Amino acid sequence: MKGDLFSGRYVVRPTAEPGMSVENAKCLKYTVDGEMYARQGAMVAHRGSLRFERKGQGVGGMLKRAVTGEGLPLMAVRGQGEVWLAHEAQNCFVLEIEPGDTFTVNGRNVLCFDSTLSYEIRTVKGTGITAGGLFNSVFGGHGRLGLVCEGDPLVIPVSARQPVYVDTDAVVGWTERLETSLHRSQSVGSMLRGGSGEAVQLMLRGEGFVVVRPSELTQHKPQQH
Repeated sequence: MKGDLFSGRYVVRPTAEPGMSVENAKCLKYTVDGEMYARQGAMVAHRGSLRFERKGQGVGGMLKRAVTGEGLPLMAVRGQGEVWLAHEAQNCFVLEIEPGDTFTVNGRNVLCFDSTLSYEIRTVKGTGITAGGLFNSVFGGHGRLGLVCEGDPLVIPVSARQPVYVDTDAVVGWTERLETSLHRSQSVGSMLRGGSGEAVQLMLRGEGFVVVRPSELTQHKPQQH
């Protein structure tokens, strides 16, 4: 059989080594030799001897998820084989987290990660429940984290002298050592008159990077469990 579909552009590449790799712009491949974690429903194909099991978050994690609405429904993938992962044809990226690093990311942007990484849901500092209540996933340890983003992300340097303000619905994540707080850019009078629609942003200050997607979240889609 002939045609562009069967050209080298689309045929999957042979596995080079265990772990996570970019198959193409919209899909990651994970060569499993033991265990890894992925968001539920992200598997689009697999081969080999693999088992897929829903991963619980424990009583405390489930309670926090119910209260905050933030959460990442996970599955454990165990065995030996290859699995291809994607989410709504979003762009895929791999982040290498080194010992001592942490990365804060919105749960909706997580695709998969190594079992060597730790994961928990935390309140974003400076945004308590009385101030709006933002909750994100924090990853640490040593390993790779697979991310998805609608479109090409913007990676913006942050410095102590020049903080960055981002829309809370557009932020993907940020590196450690950045201070966060909510910033109101409109006066009360302006808000009462209708405002600009950009009344509150997340302010980040310090030394690091913030990752932003090139669109705002227009609506929250219910996650499947």
